[in-house]
Amino acid sequence: MTSISMTTKPLRPTLWIEQRQVFTWDQTRLPFEREVICLENSQDCARAIAGMQVRGAPLIGAVAALGMAMAIREALAKHPGCYREAGWLESLAKALLATRPTAVNLAWAVGQVSASVNAILQASTIDQEPPTEELKADRVAYSRPNRPGNAIADSMASALAEQAWQRALDLVDDDRNCNAAIGMQTQHVLLKHARGQTASRPLQILTHCNAGALATVDWGTATAGIYQLHAQGIALHVWVDETRPRNQGASLTAYELADAGIPHTVIADNAGGLLMMRGLVDAVMVGCDRVCANGDVVNKIGTYLKALAAKAHGIPFWVACPASSIDMSCPSGMDVNIEERSALELSQIRGLPVHPQQTLRQPILVKIMQEGQICYNPGFDITPAALVSGLITEHALINPFKLREAFA
Repeated sequence: MTSISMTTKPLRPTLWIEQRQVFTWDQTRLPFEREVICLENSQDCARAIAGMQVRGAPLIGAVAALGMAMAIREALAKHPGCYREAGWLESLAKALLATRPTAVNLAWAVGQVSASVNAILQASTIDQEPPTEELKADRVAYSRPNRPGNAIADSMASALAEQAWQRALDLVDDDRNCNAAIGMQTQHVLLKHARGQTASRPLQILTHCNAGALATVDWGTATAGIYQLHAQGIALHVWVDETRPRNQGASLTAYELADAGIPHTVIADNAGGLLMMRGLVDAVMVGCDRVCANGDVVNKIGTYLKALAAKAHGIPFWVACPASSIDMSCPSGMDVNIEERSALELSQIRGLPVHPQQTLRQPILVKIMQEGQICYNPGFDITPAALVSGLITEHALINPFKLREAFA
């Protein structure tokens, strides 16, 4: 994995591909440093996801798909006959699937790439018997250092590698198109709540965490409609939750809204309820990492509290939700494995030094609590379907209680 400083490059799209190399922003460096990372192999993709250089359910899915395609190509380049072994795709997927447990897009995207390869295999006459002596000899030959690492001699192996890559590229394009479509649906939803917006009384939207362009290939989910309405000249203003402990709202959402020239104000996480009480919020828009079959929404920790406050004050609570984030195999939010992250995310905070005599201008980590404090740091929470006004998908606005009918 290599890093490149690209301070003048536009922030969108978040991910782009050149000559089969994958480029994206290192989100752990934002907002103080604008650096691009080049993901050159499947290990780079896995590390970027696990280390949250890449985050946001749709973007994780896109990078996981590309990582799976890279893993397939790498395996076939080393052992062109490995596709004859049962379970070879599952073994390649393990490292990627282990990176983040909560967002469903990751496993879905890896599964899509694997399924496209399996479709070719099932249509062929390849037997799935255990490795023959010929295959074992082939493996030994291709493990020698003097063999080119990217050369795939077997014609079937080459076809499988190409199919995996093309399917991953399709998923990247699908994410961009999906989020643009979510934006169109969101426009209709938000404009229903518009009350003759002017510069002095813009449409007031509250969001949580980062469900913007940086969480996707482009556009974002919860922010897609905001981008589009702003481009049409609709007066709007976004209240941006800081989203402790990693501050994705303050460091990412605010950063990209500023980059796009969209009016916004960063607030402490606990300020949202007061704003709603005072009539300063017209709608809450959030993204999601998973939606369960009963309509429960799993999203960044703190989402549930915003939904409760919105319900108490009669404010619509919308969830921008790509169809790929809907997991009909998961009965409810209580069945989801909620990721528990390091206590260091709570006990430390990253930022630039502000002391007037401090000459160091690089971001630093600062402890904010006494050593030895016990911390509990779940990354996500569960918002019951009863608190959700609707799921805004690329296809339609869906009642969270009617998911089974919508996806029957």
